[in-house]
Amino acid sequence: MWDSKRTSELILLAQGGDVQSREQLLSENVPLVKSLIKKFLGRGLDYDDLFQTGMIGLIKAIDGFDVSKGVRLSTYAVPLILGEVKKFVRDYNSVKIPRSI
Repeated sequence: MWDSKRTSELILLAQGGDVQSREQLLSENVPLVKSLIKKFLGRGLDYDDLFQTGMIGLIKAIDGFDVSKGVRLSTYAVPLILGEVKKFVRDYNSVKIPRSI
């Protein structure tokens, strides 16, 4: 069961610079990142690259989360994780045309 008080405390500690709290939040939310990047597999992208990009989105979610809003971290994190991964996929697959052409 999700413990909102414990998670809120961890988030506040992590935002204050506590590395151990940040690591705990990251490790607890790894399954969320893995589930979100599944739909991007099979596009010629490396799983590890997608996973790392998803984790960057999760880090941004932890840093920007406002505990006073009364929502779960995962609710806030999903759009940020997907946004980071989509940006990575878009940048990775984009065809660069030189300006001279």
